[in-house]
Amino acid sequence: MAVVWIPALYRDLTGGEATTTVPGDTVREVIENLEARYPGVRARLYHEDGARLRPGVAVVVDGVVIRGRSRVLREPLTETSELHFLPAISGG
Repeated sequence: MAVVWIPALYRDLTGGEATTTVPGDTVREVIENLEARYPGVRARLYHEDGARLRPGVAVVVDGVVIRGRSRVLREPLTETSELHFLPAISGG
């Protein structure tokens, strides 16, 4: 199962957990399994249309930033993958 690092902005949904292991062969499957375990995760990650990630969310798999919005949800994972969701932080 992939190890998912939970950003601090989303830890209110996970009871404060910083990491969790989640089954899934792709980023999309992991998000769906996260949603089943922690309702509300999908809404924080997905655009309102429900078909793609929000523009401000970067995905890092095994230390590599996944480029290309059209392929990020299909990115394959392995049993030892580490997955990070990095939300954009705005400020002034």
